[in-house]
Amino acid sequence: MIVLRNLTLRRGARRVLDEASAVINPGEKIGLVGRNGAGKSSLFALLAGTLHEDAGECLVPSVWRLAQVAQEMPETAQSATDFVIAGDAFLMAAQAEAHAAEASGNGERMAHAYTALTDAGAHDAHARAQALILGLGFRMDELNRPVNSFSGGWRMRLQLARALMCPSDLLLLDEPTNHLDLDALVWLESWLKRYEGTLLVISHDREFLDAVTRVTLHIERGKLTRYGGNYSDFEALRAQQMLLQQAAYEKQQAQIARLTKFIDRFKAKASKARQAQSRVKALERMERLAPVLAEAEFSFAFNTPTGLPNPMLVLRDVDCGYLPPVGASADTPPSLIVRQVSCTIAAGQRIGILGANGQGKSTLVKTLVGALPLLSGGRVEGKELSIGYFAQQELDVLRPRDSPIEHLTRLAHTVLPEGESRREQALRNYLGTFSFTGDMAYQPVGTMSGGEKARLVLALIAWQRPNLLLLDEPTNHLDLATREALSVALNEFEGAMILVSHDRALLRAVCDEFWLVAHGRVTPFDGDLDDYQQFLLDDARRQREAEKRARMQNGQAEQTSAVRKREYAAARQTAAQLRSLKRAQEKLDSQLHTLQMHKQAIEARFAEESLPVDEITVLGNELKALNEALDAQEERWLTLAEEIERIEAASS
Repeated sequence: MIVLRNLTLRRGARRVLDEASAVINPGEKIGLVGRNGAGKSSLFALLAGTLHEDAGECLVPSVWRLAQVAQEMPETAQSATDFVIAGDAFLMAAQAEAHAAEASGNGERMAHAYTALTDAGAHDAHARAQALILGLGFRMDELNRPVNSFSGGWRMRLQLARALMCPSDLLLLDEPTNHLDLDALVWLESWLKRYEGTLLVISHDREFLDAVTRVTLHIERGKLTRYGGNYSDFEALRAQQMLLQQAAYEKQQAQIARLTKFIDRFKAKASKARQAQSRVKALERMERLAPVLAEAEFSFAFNTPTGLPNPMLVLRDVDCGYLPPVGASADTPPSLIVRQVSCTIAAGQRIGILGANGQGKSTLVKTLVGALPLLSGGRVEGKELSIGYFAQQELDVLRPRDSPIEHLTRLAHTVLPEGESRREQALRNYLGTFSFTGDMAYQPVGTMSGGEKARLVLALIAWQRPNLLLLDEPTNHLDLATREALSVALNEFEGAMILVSHDRALLRAVCDEFWLVAHGRVTPFDGDLDDYQQFLLDDARRQREAEKRARMQNGQAEQTSAVRKREYAAARQTAAQLRSLKRAQEKLDSQLHTLQMHKQAIEARFAEESLPVDEITVLGNELKALNEALDAQEERWLTLAEEIERIEAASS
């Protein structure tokens, strides 16, 4: 297990951890949560060994193998498959030893090296790497493409695949979902649920944390607090604790007020001096409780638009894509991404755009906003249309040397006439509503975090009072509190909205309808996000079947009708068996969670002072029975997991 005991960790002059303690047990899947800047990434660096504690202890088993996602952008001509295989450090070491043994001609050394190579999984490394790459959204024809031919987001997916490829006892994932679309995200959730090691994940995706984690570790004001359950459980438990703490604080303040009033009233009277002095001593002995200083939650609002044209925007038979680059020959055709788009955006519509990465979601949004020219068709804007556009690359457009007040002042001078709203104090007051208060209003943007930059872009958009919002992945750098604030603001926004996001909680909260961008077309999607996840699974199955048919047409022997029927029947039987096993596993998950909560309650009771001896005996027997039940249920869960993996591997 990992033990953090009275841990103090400084970054510069600031203490990010202050005598913090926690225990992480083997095999636990833990969500590490806290405000931006609370110290989550610093704790990861400490566990990875790149930082060292300033005081206290950080004990990680020396035999544990660590895996984490490298943050540097890879620049290599290696194929995607070879790059991911190279992430398995133990396989690479075994291969190096095998080459050295062969060069030495030592037969005994070669025998040991070949055994180690087999133990490292050399026989199926290629298949494992390609399964990871395909699961993260790459196509079959991209498996052997050079890494440096991919864009930055896709290269980071390959870095994630490398981390998953490496056998590990401890896996550290810092915002693994940032570059994933929904289909890859669903696949990653499934993979992490099967991961047998200890997992610590930092994420601002509520649904991802709920799906993957079973323990939550909260960093707040330099302290670590452990909660049993996923993120939703953590929120409920923390809310209860805050209510109890606030009630205890208010009760103590009332008691202090009564004692102080008595002392002030009777300390000068000889007849009451002794009673007054006893109350002074009672005040001195009292352990003062702190008030609940809840984290300052960020909130903002989009102002009422000046007008709401209806319809706001119309596209008729529009082809979306990119013109040939400058200097290309005259006969170079444009790059067509989405074809024959016909849509009408009406006032008050709230549309979520669904589709895998590379299908054209951002291309569609850029065409709607007018950032890309139409390749064909027509575009009609409503009168007084005002678009607020948040692009994925919008953070790069900010001037790093300029401050928030300089950005807003420049915008005000280009939009507004002279007047009160252009004065610096008015602009500062506005920025304050987005938490750019005091010196932060004058801080260079280049020194700010990604979340702060995203907040500034939202502030600049909201200030212009748009009536149509086009938001392309606005949450990538936002923490959970700011995402919640954005969700509230979008729900209160009176105009129309189109949203591209992989944050399922945000999509569920603010979108009334969905459009699907797939296979070069834009179509209404009749369903919710759960239906879309099923659509992705069905689509992946259809693609696998199409690939199998293509392989058969390329020379594979045709199977007889009887064989195909047997395979179909076997596949149906396997699918039914898998569904039954997974239902049983889900039921066990629920039972294990209940047993864990009961165990934690008993352990908390043990920690109380002055516990009667007879109750200690009863609780001890109950705890022993719980541990036995947990062991039995966990053994059953592992058996089911192994059986599911065996069946899935056999049917893939």
